[in-house]
Amino acid sequence: MRLDRFEIINEEFTASAITQSQLDRLLADGWRHFGPHFFRYNFGVYENELRRVIPLRIRVEDFAPSKSQRRAIRRNADLETIVQPILLTEETHQLFGRHKARFTSGVPDSLYDFLPRGPSESPTTILEVSVSKSERLVAASYFDVGETSISSIYGIFDPKETARSLGIFTMLVEIKFAREQGHTLYYHGYAYEGQSYYDYKKRFGAMERFDWAGNWSEFDADA
Repeated sequence: MRLDRFEIINEEFTASAITQSQLDRLLADGWRHFGPHFFRYNFGVYENELRRVIPLRIRVEDFAPSKSQRRAIRRNADLETIVQPILLTEETHQLFGRHKARFTSGVPDSLYDFLPRGPSESPTTILEVSVSKSERLVAASYFDVGETSISSIYGIFDPKETARSLGIFTMLVEIKFAREQGHTLYYHGYAYEGQSYYDYKKRFGAMERFDWAGNWSEFDADA
């Protein structure tokens, strides 16, 4: 890949407060954030290979779950699922410890790599999806709330419950929340061109990709 043919974007800034409308504009321009650290980059290294980064989003009104996603919803109908203000407890951190044991590279230190230590330290409004089985936390995910959009930040689940597809399930809960609250767009993060661990983000309908020149267009994972 000849990089001199492309503009390299690698930008960042910190902010203590971002309004919901400002968040919408940042997301529409390819920005992500963990806590007060906002960033965007159009190339990244994945398994020692330079890859083009693809920001993705879903048009909420047009989205319909696939057959496998409908199965994930039915499979988890027995669980208690709550959308609430972010609440990091000892049980949450223990779940994160089990979740991160799945990874062999790029292993995060703690949830605070992605989330603020308290509501007063967050530049945005963050909510969480909490999923429990017999009062035991088995999954959680965290997302930003903008004026017209929401944005997934991070999700965790118990590896013992892998068969439930809890990572996909919490994303579907976030999309459902967005629809019920009248939000039009759901940003679910970056993926890479070519195959990668992040390909699960490409398996949704009504999806668009960002071209790093200010434009969003229809995304077809099979194209």
